[in-house]
Amino acid sequence: MKKKKFTETQIVTILKEGEAGIPITDLCRKYGMGQSTYFAWRSKYAGMSVTELKRLKQLEDENLRLKRMYASLSLDHELLREVLEKKVRRGCQRRIIAQELVAAKQISINRACRVARINRINFDYKSRLTQANEAIKALLKQLSTEHPRYGFKKLFQMIKAQGYMINHKRVYRLYCELRLNLKRKNKKRLPSRLKQSLRQPMYLNECWSLDFMSDALFTGKRLPTVNVIDNYNREGLGIEIGFSMPAQRVTRWLDTITAIKGYPNVIRVDNGPENLSKHFLSWAKQHQVIVQYIQPGKTAQNA
Repeated sequence: MKKKKFTETQIVTILKEGEAGIPITDLCRKYGMGQSTYFAWRSKYAGMSVTELKRLKQLEDENLRLKRMYASLSLDHELLREVLEKKVRRGCQRRIIAQELVAAKQISINRACRVARINRINFDYKSRLTQANEAIKALLKQLSTEHPRYGFKKLFQMIKAQGYMINHKRVYRLYCELRLNLKRKNKKRLPSRLKQSLRQPMYLNECWSLDFMSDALFTGKRLPTVNVIDNYNREGLGIEIGFSMPAQRVTRWLDTITAIKGYPNVIRVDNGPENLSKHFLSWAKQHQVIVQYIQPGKTAQNA
């Protein structure tokens, strides 16, 4: 049986008639309602006008809508957290995640696609090249096992030699999906540096320390600086500022300082490219300055 709906005006009228003394049984029979409904209205809406009752119902509807919205957002947040934890990037992985959410969480397909950030059309997509790709993947695994140090180019040439007419971009995509990429090891080869304890120099120009620092302009552009001090009295001998600090500029700047202070016996520097350059080493050799390098990563060794 369909439940009868009452407007705000009818509810206020019924409550006023009940306050006027009309028996509740006659009132409920007249309007076709149960006594429990009347008592619920009286405890909730007694003394209200039609405008107040409408306002109260609007607030109740708005509160119900917000609760549903919060529940929906909470569920989306929980699902999104599960997706982010899996660190998916490719579209095929997102499609699998959406399908798993529908099966495990019993949510709608549209919501799963929205959380996984894929188009609804892609949810039911099935690749026609699955079997052919699986054959190529199996061949790539076999060849990479037989030749573990072969990269993509050699593996692709071996596949082509077996008579496969296939595009190299497709093979490379499958190669990356199998995570067969070999990482390049670009090691910065530095000579071994001996650890030398810091000691206090006994006179001026016995040992200088040179190091690079950086600052930034208001626009955010980096501004490198080079500084040099005398380790005897901790005197700052100079600071050079510029957008570029090649070795030629550093040595030219050091010549202006040594014209006044004289050349040091030792200059302590880090393993930066400017200090490792041939120009800097030739400058030091020309002026009989010993270049003392610190150990890589031990910045505290440079005063």
